[in-house]
Amino acid sequence: MSSDIYAKPDLSTKVRYSRKEDRAEWEQREVDIYESTDEIRDSYDHFQSQEGGPQTQSPPSVQKGSFRCATLALRVLCLLMLAGIIILSICYALNKNENKTLHAKYDKLNHVYNDTKKNHTELQDQLQDTKTNLTQLQSSYDELSKNHSQLQEEVKKLKVKIEGKWCPEGWRRFGCSCYFKSTESKTWSESRRDCWYKGADLVMINSKEEQEFVNEFGGFFWIGLRAKQTSGGSKWEWVDGSALTETFWAEGHGNPSSGSRGVCCDDSGRWTGSHYSESKTFICEK
Repeated sequence: MSSDIYAKPDLSTKVRYSRKEDRAEWEQREVDIYESTDEIRDSYDHFQSQEGGPQTQSPPSVQKGSFRCATLALRVLCLLMLAGIIILSICYALNKNENKTLHAKYDKLNHVYNDTKKNHTELQDQLQDTKTNLTQLQSSYDELSKNHSQLQEEVKKLKVKIEGKWCPEGWRRFGCSCYFKSTESKTWSESRRDCWYKGADLVMINSKEEQEFVNEFGGFFWIGLRAKQTSGGSKWEWVDGSALTETFWAEGHGNPSSGSRGVCCDDSGRWTGSHYSESKTFICEK
């Protein structure tokens, strides 16, 4: 009894099954029943590979649901593709406008660059001209500096010569001239003649500084100023025939009349007029 329990059972038996093809028929075969599900699965797979497997058909409701799912999936896919196309079209339009804007900016910048380059070239030309002018000015300045130095040397030599000029005893030097104040009183004509004997002439005053120097001698004395008759009347002139550059007339004087001669100086150091026949001291200049 126990040996029968532990004995290996015979799992082979004969079963009947049906296979639906063009027509229904029953077929009886002998199949093996295996100990494990793995052997059953392997045997089933082997059987399907040999026999082509059982032909099953899904119910119509399952097929209809699958078709709807596929249709819905296609619709969603089409919507996604349409949305992608729209987005791409918008992006293309935006990129096109941006590209157009960038192209316009590029043209503008290129124009500005060309103008800047032209201005740079013109500035370079102006700079070169300025450098050339500067070189010429520097040359002119060097030449003028050289001439200035030469003139300064000549002025120094002339100054030494002037300062070294000898004035006779009793004469006073002012600038480049020597002056002599007489102690005798004479008429204007006699005074001038006396100056000629001394190699000089009556003093001619041509500047304020010279006027102040002559005034230091003091008193009233003849100067080389006379009234000359002309077709238009009388006018004052110096003994060398030159016109007056500066005048220092006292108030109420200065109107030339026949026989008038210039006299210096009153208490204010101004000129007055007297008739040439009067006797006064005089100043000679040489």
